[in-house]
Amino acid sequence: MSDIRRGSEGRMTSWSTDAINERERFSYWREVVCQSVFNISPERAAQRFSARINARSSGQFRFATCESTGYEILRTARDINRAPADHFMICLQLQGQTFMRQGDRSFGFARNDMCISDGRRPFSAECRGSGLRAMAVVPHAMIHRRAPWLRDQSLTRFDPDSPFFDLARRHLVHLMSDDLSEIETSLLTDNLCNLLALISAPEVPVGRLQPELQLEAMLAFARQNLHRCELSPHDVAAHLGISVRTLHLRFKALEKTFGRWVLESRLAACSKALRDPHQKLRGISEIAYSCGFNDLSHFNKAFRAYFGMTPGEWRSGLLSKMQ
Repeated sequence: MSDIRRGSEGRMTSWSTDAINERERFSYWREVVCQSVFNISPERAAQRFSARINARSSGQFRFATCESTGYEILRTARDINRAPADHFMICLQLQGQTFMRQGDRSFGFARNDMCISDGRRPFSAECRGSGLRAMAVVPHAMIHRRAPWLRDQSLTRFDPDSPFFDLARRHLVHLMSDDLSEIETSLLTDNLCNLLALISAPEVPVGRLQPELQLEAMLAFARQNLHRCELSPHDVAAHLGISVRTLHLRFKALEKTFGRWVLESRLAACSKALRDPHQKLRGISEIAYSCGFNDLSHFNKAFRAYFGMTPGEWRSGLLSKMQ
């Protein structure tokens, strides 16, 4: 059965086998759900099969989270001939295990493993036991332009030890939300593709990457180090092996200086923490210091200028609603 929920823009559609007769569940899943969402061929289901999927489209992108008991998925040459797809599919294993094969590559994926597969080539995936997966479908051109080294590869597993991996994973999870506007979805997907290019890049110095990838590398490193009050353009440039001049040139694309970006990012982190019910026992000064501020007077002044109220007023606005 399906249920359609409208987000701020676009649609989120949910399917579930819960209300389907047990003997008919897998045929329902094969013919209605998977053909409608990703044009793949589910095969060989486990006994007592059950599954549910939440999927949405936004422009040229598609996103879904799928929870199911074990079964096998195929994208065959027949599927490709019937409905050619010039896309890559990005998969994140959230729970359980999946074993995937494409071309001469095969990998087993456990929780938090992430990969990308070429939608123009046949592949198979065996979902083992109960599992939960997040998937995004993006046009080939978005990946090719940023990561031409993936053009001739089939299945690629992303290195979880990459400094960009966790940020990419969080981007993908966020894209599963049904309350994102089309513009927000486009920006997040663009950033995700940049991060995946950085993760998968061969031993290429950052200075030789495309300007947008250089900027993404700078932002990723700066986000990871916002808590360091001494964070500076020189720190970021030295870490990435580029000049400070190049760093400032890349930040022009954001129409703000490095210092302004750092200040706004720290203020945003503080504002989120101050309105987090789980952090209501933390002092305002503790939150400010943990976000990289080392001068409370400067923090209070900057916070008021940016949000139009003091940190205490910002926090009490939520607390008063909770009482």
